[in-house]
Amino acid sequence: MPLNKVKQMQQQAWQNPQAFWRHAATQIEWMQPVDQVLDDRDAPFYRWFPGASLNTCYNAVDRHVEAGHGQQVAIQYVSPVTGTEEAISYQQLQQRVATLAGAMANLGVGKGDRVVIYMPMIPETAYAMLACARLGAVHSVVFGGFAPPELASRIDDAKPKLVLSASCGIEPSGVIPYKPLLDKALDLCEHRVEYAVVFQRPQCPADLERQGDRDWQQLLQQAQPVPCVEVAASDPLYILYTSGTTGRPKGVVRDNGGHAVALAWSMKQIYNIDAGDVFWAASDVGWVVGHSYIVYGPLLARATTLLYEGKPVGTPDAGAFWRIIEQYRVKTFFTAPTAIRAIKRVDATASLLQGVDISSLQALFLAGERCDPDTLTWAADMLQVPVVDHWWQTETGWPICANPLGMAPLPIKPGSPALAVPGYQVEVLDELGQPVAAGQSGAVTIKLPLPPGTLMTLWNNDDRYRDGYLSRYPGYYLTGDAGYMDEDGYLYVMGRVDDIINVAGHRLSTGRFEEVLAQHGAVAEAAVIGVKDTLKGQLPLGLVVLKQGMDTDLERIKTELVALVRAEVGAVAAFKLVAVVEKLPKTRSGKILRGTMRKLANGEAVVPPATIEDPDSLNVIGQALAQMGLTTAHQPVLDLS
Repeated sequence: MPLNKVKQMQQQAWQNPQAFWRHAATQIEWMQPVDQVLDDRDAPFYRWFPGASLNTCYNAVDRHVEAGHGQQVAIQYVSPVTGTEEAISYQQLQQRVATLAGAMANLGVGKGDRVVIYMPMIPETAYAMLACARLGAVHSVVFGGFAPPELASRIDDAKPKLVLSASCGIEPSGVIPYKPLLDKALDLCEHRVEYAVVFQRPQCPADLERQGDRDWQQLLQQAQPVPCVEVAASDPLYILYTSGTTGRPKGVVRDNGGHAVALAWSMKQIYNIDAGDVFWAASDVGWVVGHSYIVYGPLLARATTLLYEGKPVGTPDAGAFWRIIEQYRVKTFFTAPTAIRAIKRVDATASLLQGVDISSLQALFLAGERCDPDTLTWAADMLQVPVVDHWWQTETGWPICANPLGMAPLPIKPGSPALAVPGYQVEVLDELGQPVAAGQSGAVTIKLPLPPGTLMTLWNNDDRYRDGYLSRYPGYYLTGDAGYMDEDGYLYVMGRVDDIINVAGHRLSTGRFEEVLAQHGAVAEAAVIGVKDTLKGQLPLGLVVLKQGMDTDLERIKTELVALVRAEVGAVAAFKLVAVVEKLPKTRSGKILRGTMRKLANGEAVVPPATIEDPDSLNVIGQALAQMGLTTAHQPVLDLS
C-alpha cells in the first residue's frame, strides 16, 4: 500500500538519517566528497555534510552542459506583460551566468560577500542568483518594487557589497520604475553599498547618475566568464527575509550542501519530475517558492523551468495558465490556492479551459496559503489530474508535508497536505508539550534535527533563531501553525496559532470556519478573524468575496452563511457576523492578512505590511467594519490620495 511505503520511508529517514541522506547526496556532484552526514556537536545548530564541498551553480548548470545536454531548454521565459518569450538553453545559461559572475568579480565580489538582488521576473534575475552561487557569494533577493524603507532595512542587515537591480518592473496596472525606489533606499541606509548594477529594460530606462551606478550590459561587455568556486557544504548560499516582519528583518539562512541535496531529492520524490520534464512554479523569485522551485530545484534536476512574468487573471485573462500549460507541455504545475480562487471567481465553469489541450499535465500542486477543500475539489474536477495541497515555510525551504507523487501517490483528503515528508518528524503538541491524540488540535512542531535544506539559523542572530523557533518546546522546531493529525497520520493545518478563536472558552479554528463558508455556491473567497466581545471574549467574523456575476440578495447570502456555519460547526461557534467585501488584503505571495485585519477590527494600531499586494484592500475592510459598527468612524489605513 502507498501509505505503508511512505510510512516506511519516514521511519528510515528518522531512525537512520545518516544512511538516508547519504544516499540522497549521490544525486549531487561534490568537489570534496561526503564523509560525515550530520554534525550534531553544536545542537540545536545542526550542520549537514560537514567537511564536504561543492558548488551549487555547477550542479544546477555546468554539469548538465558537460554531460552533453547543453541544447536542452533550461529556462522558458514567458512574459505576457511585455509580449515576449525566450527559450534559454543550458549552454546559453552557463555562458550568461559565467559572464555575469565575471562582471561581479571585476567589481570585487568574492566568496562570502553579500549581494542584494532587487529585480522583476526576468531571466536576468535567475542569472544573478546563479552568478552569486558561482562565486560563492551570498545572495539576498528582495521582491522587486518593495518600498524603500523595507529594502533599506534588508540592505542594512545583509550589508551587501553591491545591489543588482533592473530599471523597472511591469504589473498589469503599468510600469513600476525601480531605480527611484532603489536610490531612496540607498539614501536611507546606514550601510554604504559600493555599486548598484542596473539592467536596463526598454519599457522604462533608468538614469544612472549616482557615483556607484553601473550599467549591467556595459559591464558584461567588459567581462570574461569565470569558473565555479569551491564552497563548503555548510557555507551560506542565500539569505531570504521573511514577509511581514517588523523592526529588524528576520533573515533565513540556507546552506549550499543540504539545500542542493534536499531540492534534488524533492523534485523526483515529491513532484515526480525527471530530467527533461517541464516544471512550472507560478510564483516569484522574491519568495521561497521562486528560490526553490523556479530557479534551483528544476535546474538541479535538469528539468526545464518556466519563468512567468504575469498574473493568473488579467494577463490577459483567466485562461492564461491553461494555454501556457498546453503550449509548453508542462508536466507539473505549482501555484498558490489564491491564484486558483482568482481564476474560479472570474471563470467559475472553466469555460476558458474548453478546447485547450492540457494532456501533458500530470499534477497541480498548491501551497503558500491554506487550501480550502472547495478550491481543491473545483480544480481537480476541472483539470482531471491530482491536485496536491502541500505545506511548507520560508524557513524550511521545501515541503514539510506532501503527497509524494514520485514515491508513492497517496489517497487525497481535501483539507490535508497529507503525510510528513521523509526527513521531517511532525508532531502535534498541547500547551504542556505533550503529543495529543488523533483528531485533537494543538501546535504543529517538528522534532529536531530538521532535515537538510532547512534554515541553518537567522542571519547574524542565533539568539533570535533559538528564541523564536526552538525555545517553546525544547527539542522541537515550532512552526507557528495549529492543526491536528487523523488516524492515518494525515496533517490538517488549520491556521496560525494566533488564528485560533476562543469563544466562551471554546477554541475554534478560523480554517474550519473558512472551509464551511467556501462551500456556499456564491462564495469565491473567505477569511475569518476573531473580534473582541465583552461577553464571550471573542466572536468569529466572516469576510467573504463573491464570485463575479452573482446578482443575488446579499442579506439572503449572509443568512445562508450563518445557517451553514451553525449546521456544520455548531451553535457553540456563535457565528453571526458576516460582511461581503470586494477584495481581501493579501501579501504578494497570496497569504491573507488575517492578523492585520484582526487588529483593524479590534481598534488596534495597524501598520500595513511591506508585502501587501493592494494597500487599498485594508481600507475596503475598514469601511466594511465601520458599517457593521465594529469600529469607530473609519479613517483610511493608508491615504491613497
